[in-house]
Amino acid sequence: MDACDSCTHAYRNGKTFAQCRQEARATAEALAAEIEKAGEVSWQRVLEAAGHDEIVYKLALKYLREKGFDIGNFQAPRVR
Repeated sequence: MDACDSCTHAYRNGKTFAQCRQEARATAEALAAEIEKAGEVSWQRVLEAAGHDEIVYKLALKYLREKGFDIGNFQAPRVR
């Protein structure tokens, strides 16, 4: 049972899932300030801010949506 515990074992890129969540929250905070200033950012910018880590990228989008931002869709890949 302990072998599948993502909180204590490396998940991806040597980080646990808890570390990925912390990194995504920090990324979302930084992007929120950028969005407030510029009005919107592209999904590509979110991916770059996440360090091209898919898990951090998806979690950052989730946390931005929780903050009330419109994260768009495949036809409008932007966060505003």
